[in-house]
Amino acid sequence: MHSVGIYEAKTRFSALVELVEQGEEVRITRHGKEVVRMLPMRRKPVITDEQIARELAQIEALQASIAPPPEADSVPQLRRRGRSTA
Repeated sequence: MHSVGIYEAKTRFSALVELVEQGEEVRITRHGKEVVRMLPMRRKPVITDEQIARELAQIEALQASIAPPPEADSVPQLRRRGRSTA
């Protein structure tokens, strides 16, 4: 990680961008306080397609395990029943 003042960052901007492109982190300060953080762009996705597929499969399995049984009343049926007994 590199830390530079704002004036130095202005005069060496291209060099600092090159450092970031190489994977370094650059922090720019004003009066000793950090005001800008330059980070490299991520080239790879944070999560892979395989991880997404695995997570979706787990969600579907969870939904199947908590789904109401097929003979359960639907919401409209419950409403009609509630209205007819009132």
